[in-house]
Amino acid sequence: MTTLRDALYGAAVGDALGVPYEFCLRDAFACTEMTGWGSWNKAPGTWSDDTSMLLATCDSLRVCEGEVNTEDMLSRFRAWRREGAYTVDGLFDIGNTTATALMSGQGLTDERSNGNGSLMRIVPLAFTDATDEEIAQVSAITHGHRVSQEACVNYVHIARDLLAGKSLVAAVEGAPYQGHPFERLADIAKQGKEFPRDEVSSTGFVVHTIEAAIWCLASTESYKECVLAAVNLGSDTDTTACVAGALAGIVYGADAISEEWVQTLRGTDIIDSCLF
Repeated sequence: MTTLRDALYGAAVGDALGVPYEFCLRDAFACTEMTGWGSWNKAPGTWSDDTSMLLATCDSLRVCEGEVNTEDMLSRFRAWRREGAYTVDGLFDIGNTTATALMSGQGLTDERSNGNGSLMRIVPLAFTDATDEEIAQVSAITHGHRVSQEACVNYVHIARDLLAGKSLVAAVEGAPYQGHPFERLADIAKQGKEFPRDEVSSTGFVVHTIEAAIWCLASTESYKECVLAAVNLGSDTDTTACVAGALAGIVYGADAISEEWVQTLRGTDIIDSCLF
């Protein structure tokens, strides 16, 4: 039976794989194993803001016994921002939209504020009974535009269907929002390897991230292949691999993750303490 741990370790390992290559151009590098240093000069196995905010979300759900409490989540995000909570050795990356929202206490709602900063932390809600409205509210702590909220709702639905044993195609086709800007998701899931890699973007735009995550899972046949495909898309490597890795963790289980990668992963005690 798939558990939250499978998704969290899937996300964290993907994140850590991507950290050294963030901002690197596609095909200017080749990620094949867990390395370090690179873009952020961090030791191998170090995860970024993606996993930190995901863990803060988890911890809130744990303390609140599965109930969505956006005020509690906001306080934990702020503790991460101000005090380095949910990090291995302090915060080293934060998106502009997230930083502004955490300072003001209001999620940004303009169209330009549709980065992937809420999508990367939303998967724990798949393991709760959170409604679509509650999922949208959790996104809106930082990312309040309709596109970001709908991307998070779609992602949680896809994760839940994968948890239930449905195929990726069925899960994507069952997501609530199929129209613009999500109209390519079903085709990406159906075509898998046949969907051109050159047409998959890996920027920080939330729609690009969910598309890339679906492509990585659809076009590969193992956890390792999925997350390496995500990192090697370049650009926002850590977030793409984190979002794809959570889904791959659900599909393949944490036991399918390389033992060497898990042993290299830093802060596993922090991850385990946030499980519910």
